[in-house]
Amino acid sequence: MRIFIGKGVYGAIAIGKISVLHRGEAKVTRERVDDTAKEIERFRSAKKCALCELDTLYEKALPEVGEAGAQIFDIHRMMINDDDYNESVIGMIERQQINAEYAVALTSDNFEAMFSAMDDSYMQARAADVRDISERLIRTLSGGCGMDVPSANEKVIICADDLAPSETVSLDKSQVLAFVTAHGSANSHTAILARSMNIPAVIGVGDAFLSAVRDGDIAIVNGGAGEVTLSPDKHAILEAEKKRSEDHAAKKRLDELRGKENITLDGTKIKVFANIGGIDNIGAVLLNDAGGIGLFRSEFLYLESRDFPSEDEQFNVYKRVLESMAGKKVIIRTLDIGADKQVGYFGLKREENPALGLRAIRICLTRPEIFRTQLRALYRASVYGELGIMFPMITSESEIRQILEICADVRDELKREDIPISDEVEMGIMIETPASAIISDKLAPMVDFFSVGTNDLTQYTLACDRQNPQLEPFCDTHHEAVLRLIEQAANNAHANGKWIGICGELAADLTLTETFLRMGIDELSVSPSFVLKLRETIRSIDLRPHSDTTYLAQHTLPTGHPFI
Repeated sequence: MRIFIGKGVYGAIAIGKISVLHRGEAKVTRERVDDTAKEIERFRSAKKCALCELDTLYEKALPEVGEAGAQIFDIHRMMINDDDYNESVIGMIERQQINAEYAVALTSDNFEAMFSAMDDSYMQARAADVRDISERLIRTLSGGCGMDVPSANEKVIICADDLAPSETVSLDKSQVLAFVTAHGSANSHTAILARSMNIPAVIGVGDAFLSAVRDGDIAIVNGGAGEVTLSPDKHAILEAEKKRSEDHAAKKRLDELRGKENITLDGTKIKVFANIGGIDNIGAVLLNDAGGIGLFRSEFLYLESRDFPSEDEQFNVYKRVLESMAGKKVIIRTLDIGADKQVGYFGLKREENPALGLRAIRICLTRPEIFRTQLRALYRASVYGELGIMFPMITSESEIRQILEICADVRDELKREDIPISDEVEMGIMIETPASAIISDKLAPMVDFFSVGTNDLTQYTLACDRQNPQLEPFCDTHHEAVLRLIEQAANNAHANGKWIGICGELAADLTLTETFLRMGIDELSVSPSFVLKLRETIRSIDLRPHSDTTYLAQHTLPTGHPFI
């Protein structure tokens, strides 16, 4: 029995036989061509064929993973039509007089290297998408075949070095128990599809795993723990079966909570919203019955683009998310670029301490042309739903005054252009610096709501870089200083008639849910898959004064603390 560790993609357990996926890869060789115009036309014909294939994949994916998941193939269409990508291929054919297959392969290598070198893990994962579209073009050009999909009379665990999104969708879901890959990223579109298809998956287990497995081997795939047990013994199988039964029972219990209220035993109602990074997550928000979107990370529009997204490009995304939520609250955070989220075309200088540098609202206020473009798109979209705009990394009253002045000017500008906007847009700020929490009594009258970003608040309060794994032992997310700052912000919000939510990771920490509710937190925003778990916890809490010391005894904070 051997255990391999990777990254869990979908938290479920599968037990069964392994089937190793083999590809019929087309070999690419460099060939000289005399008629470059003819070769370019051959490339363009291959593009048309590839786009038709992507249309077919979109239609196949739609009933299996929903519109949000199927949009991956729309993204691939855009990548194939990308000007830089096409100019690179055509330029190589013309200048070097090489065959289209080799030009596509070289372009793919260059673009993959570019994405892989980026600091942001999401952008690194786009390298796999470039490889997918390039291999599709090369197969079409060379007349090669795709992957050799295993056929079996029973469900199997698919194992491969990696899986492209198109390969994942092409698999017959009725024949797949789970899949395991030696490589891959949790941010890849393949991982997104696996979650949408509810297939247990573990990625990045390493090449040693592929060397060890054979068709027909028995394995346990634990998508929650990110573990693959090869040739498990009888005891391990019994334990996995027990855990799988418990998971099924828990899932059934959570499914029964759809449509139920987020209400405590004493009748206190709490809003439970979802955090998302793009429109491809909307399906998960609706599927998991979230009351709204508490954090839409708009920076992904910038991270996924090669240049500043235009006003219309942003407007179309914001409009779509507002329409999809059908009147439910959608809170969109203005771009939070900087620190661990770097974008090359912003031209930001290298900083010794980027987490303390030019980031988020500081970029918006020092480069107002970027800020105004985003605000125009947001206000234009505001008529299509219930919009809240949230500003990150606030530390002072003067920042809010500048923001409100720019917002007022943008609204006036749009009205002069006879562009309709809503007058009901809520304006909020993130409480993610100690400064904002400490002066929250002064900030609350200036805005409509607070949302606590516990990740950065913890980082700045404890002076622990959240990107540094060596500091994990020192980064106590339950630290009393952090919780006191949250409580202080909650008290000041309510004293000024404003509501307060939490959209950071601590919102999903069920050991703190009762603590937050006793503070008076009005809204908790978590990943879509966690909405029902949080609802279950909220419905088990009684906020009436304690009749015993059970909760106090179990909690890590001093019992005399005011919010206990």
